[in-house]
Parts: sequence; C-alpha cells; structure tokens
Amino acid sequence: MTRFFTFIFLLFSLCSYSQKDFTSSYSNFVNFEFALGETFPTNTGFPELKLHKSLFLSLGKTNLDNTDEWAYRLRYPRTGLTIALTDYGNPKYMGYSFSVLSFIEYDLLKSILKGLSMQVGIGASYYTYTYKNLPYAFNNAPENNSRAVSTKVTWAYKMFLNYAFIKNKKATWKAGIGIYHQSNGHTSLPNDGLNSVLASVSMQNHYNSKKSIFNTDTDFIKNEYPKSSYYYFDFRYGQGVNVLSEELNDRNGVYSVAGSFGKIINKTFKIGIGFQYRIYGNYYNYIKDEGELVVEEYAYFIDAPFKYASNYGVFVTSELLLGHIGIEVNIGYNLYKPFYEVDFQLHQGFNWEVFHDDGTSEFVYILGELDSSYEIKKIISSRVGLKYYLFSNEKTPKNNVFIGAHINTNLGQADFTELSFGYVHSFGIKTKN
Repeated sequence: MTRFFTFIFLLFSLCSYSQKDFTSSYSNFVNFEFALGETFPTNTGFPELKLHKSLFLSLGKTNLDNTDEWAYRLRYPRTGLTIALTDYGNPKYMGYSFSVLSFIEYDLLKSILKGLSMQVGIGASYYTYTYKNLPYAFNNAPENNSRAVSTKVTWAYKMFLNYAFIKNKKATWKAGIGIYHQSNGHTSLPNDGLNSVLASVSMQNHYNSKKSIFNTDTDFIKNEYPKSSYYYFDFRYGQGVNVLSEELNDRNGVYSVAGSFGKIINKTFKIGIGFQYRIYGNYYNYIKDEGELVVEEYAYFIDAPFKYASNYGVFVTSELLLGHIGIEVNIGYNLYKPFYEVDFQLHQGFNWEVFHDDGTSEFVYILGELDSSYEIKKIISSRVGLKYYLFSNEKTPKNNVFIGAHINTNLGQADFTELSFGYVHSFGIKTKN
C-alpha cells in the first residue's frame, strides 16, 4: 500500500510538471541546490548526528508564457519537479534518503523587496535504513536507534524562504532557509518523523535565455482575464491505512465518505464547507476483539462496535487549482469520535521495564495521559494532499472526476494516509469584465 501511494505521488508530480508543452527558450530552467543544517533528535537514544547535507536537483518552468488563468492569478509562480539526496549526518544508523517532490515557488513582497520568494514542495522519500525493533524502555532506550522512520517510504515536505542575490540572463543565484520534514503518515509505528532546519545556496540556470528571467519581468505578461466565479458540490470516497499503536502495529483500513459545497473563484481558488464520515478498521477490531482497555474502562463500546469506531465531523476546505492539479488543505471539527480517547492513551503510551526482587524483569505498558493536547487533538482534524482531475479546471467543466492522495492528521499529528476518488459538479458560472 505504501509503495502504491508513492507511485501516485510520482504520477502527480510528473503530471504537474508536464501540464503544458512549452517551446519558448525562457520557460524552462534547471535548479541546483545544496543545503546544510541540523536534523533534530526525536527520541531518547537517538543516533548522534553530524551536519545534515542535502542535494536538490529541480526541473521547472517559469510559467511566464503560460496562458492558463491560474498562472496569471498566482502572478506566474515557478513550478516543477525536485529530486533530492540526503545524508542526515550518520549513514551507519540513519542511512540516506532519496526524495521526489512537486514544488511551487511564488514571489513575496515584490513592491518592498524584489527577489524574495517562498517555495513549497510535497512528495515522497525512500530510506536505505529504518528503525530496528530493538528492546526499548522509556528510561533505558538503546543507543543509535532512531524511532523517526519505520518504513522504507514516507511522505516528504519542504518549505523554504529564498532570496535571489544575483540575477542575470543566464542564471539566478539564491540563498535560502527552511524546513524539511518526513513522516510515513501513521502507516506504521514508531513514526516520530524527521525534522530538519536547513540553509541553502542554489543556482537556477535559464538555458538559452537572451535576457534575465525572474517573475518581476512584466514584458512577458500580456494576458488579462475577467473575474469569474461559480458554485460547486462534490462527493468523494476515500480508503486509507493506519495502525493503532506500537504494541498493535497491524495496518488496517480507514474508510470515508465526504461531500462539500462552495465556490470556485477565477478558475483558481476553491473554497467550501463540508461534512465527512469515517469508520476506522483498527477501532472496530479492537472493540470487537474486546481489547484490554475497552473491557476495563469502555465496556459499553462492545455493544455497538460499528458506532463507536465511527467518526463524523464538518470541515472547511481550500484548494489551489492548477489546471489538472489541485493542492488541497482542509481544517475540520470532529463532532463525534468516541474511540479517540482509547487511541490517544494507547498511542501515547510506552513500555516501562519493571525489575523484580528475584532479579527478573518485565515490560509493563504505561498508558498515555489524557492531557490538554488530547482535548484539542480530539476535536481538530486536518487534511493535506494532491488531486489530479480528469478534465482541466481551466475549461470550467460542469462535471469532473478526480483521484487524490492525502495525509490526515489530528491537529498536525498523523492519523492516516488516504487514497480517494471523487466527483465534482459545477454550476452558476458568472463572469465580470
């Protein structure tokens, strides 16, 4: 399943890069970036790390000659595909990662400071070394055992603030600072994730260009578009995968249905509100199998496992529509998620080694405490990912279908990874000159 999600991301990345077949000499570029920084420990006994080193190779387009309306509305952001090789500072116990990300880079504060930009990338990473299932105690963790990554493939996320300090007709040199994050989306535990803070230097080569190319050049921007808006409603079905706890590390499905209603503005900005329902396979199985915590404290769950394994709530959705590609971010409010109280205690728990007078010892599982973070995570959910539409949103189709890959979280903490399929109907198209 994890490899399948990786394939979907690679497909989305390639599709986003090749939406337009540009032939002009100034639309394409190659970017070479070298980054140094620090990767932060995520557990006791984490391997000692030296300097983090990453190489990024990006193939992109300036979009200055892109005639699609989204390019105009977003002021011609740079888009493309990034391939990365990373050394976390301890190859023996951390290995290396190979990553592929789709990215979008847009200019910031152009009227105040020309050359400042923000780049955001999302994709997948492959690791040569993962967590080893060694005996672990909260107060006696073995050294050189990273609990950050337990699967070969993870999600990858990059966000950098860049400043172009040299620009000419052949190249743009940039200095950057940002974060680089990897997590498997709760498909296996442990999943503490890797977080790195990096500084970088990059060189963006504008091959065959006859003049300086960066997005403050307005000579290329000739198209203007009338304002437009129309309403939509959509439905989606999603099938995800997650695990309940490190002790119960079996993957199970998360099945969801959702619908939303809202508005699409200028063929580019999609906003709306919606309702979602989910059923968690791990929740259902734990109740059905009469798990220890349920029997001891939540016995009433056993009478209706389907009910108490369910979750429903409302959400606000926002999406950038880039032709066939959608970049979606949802923030939700859980109206009903009763089993999360069990989930949190199991997930936040840990093994504690107890020593007996006879010299023997055993591991006892200590449940997590229902603290203030639990109260917030129980009610706030989020969803971030990519969608691919069969028909380009540039053409304002009345009927469209999509496939999506998303990571779902409880207030930023991974909940499950999901593949979804959906239908969109648009109506009431209005245009203003």
